[in-house]
Amino acid sequence: MSKEISNKGYLQKDPWENLRSLSKARIALGNSGGSLPTKEVLSFQADHAFTKDAIYSDLKKEELLQQLKEFDLPLYQFQTEVSDRKEYLKRPDLGKKLAETSKSENGDFDILFILTDGLAADAINERAIPLLKDIIPKLKEDYKIGLCLVKFGRVAIGDEIAEKVGAKFTAVLIGERPGLSSPKSMGIYTTFEPKSGITDERRNCISNIHEDGLSIAKASELLQYFINESFRRKISGVKLKANLPDQIDRK
Repeated sequence: MSKEISNKGYLQKDPWENLRSLSKARIALGNSGGSLPTKEVLSFQADHAFTKDAIYSDLKKEELLQQLKEFDLPLYQFQTEVSDRKEYLKRPDLGKKLAETSKSENGDFDILFILTDGLAADAINERAIPLLKDIIPKLKEDYKIGLCLVKFGRVAIGDEIAEKVGAKFTAVLIGERPGLSSPKSMGIYTTFEPKSGITDERRNCISNIHEDGLSIAKASELLQYFINESFRRKISGVKLKANLPDQIDRK
């Protein structure tokens, strides 16, 4: 009996511990008696705090605008019907509608890149500009490109913006719902011939763009593929599948 009690304080390793090198998921955490090790409990609490911070992070609007101006392309700013972050979280529908005060001139673009905070503004603050720097030089000779920055936007906001400014194709760069292992993940949603009221099967998605996920270079490669194929085949969404021979190599 005494031997059994004395073993309760020992850290017992999980036999699947080697799998942790393959994933950021919380697997094979081990145990101390009938509980998780203190280190893992504290790690979970810290990651949960980072996730909450990500949801309430702010779009660095002025800094992003200055960086976007450096591309020397037409640049638009819009505001959705959302008034603050709390309303954004409670009313997803308002993040899909432009405020009535939003005005613009028609630019008749081939491609409109739209940056919006989504559920993790820091993902856009840190990753949107590097991705644009990678892909825009590859597209400028073949497509007329515009840029747009929107605060408190959802994915579907790109459809109304495309109608307002005139765009055949939108790529919405948005902060994804943060996970405990990826609080600053960016996603890109592409739509050919966007218009208000279309549904999500008309879109292609490139997700998990973060330091432990899809790299900027690989995301740019996939995005360029979707752009070229969408214009070539006049489609996007479930009818258009990525067919790259090296797409499994995520780095």
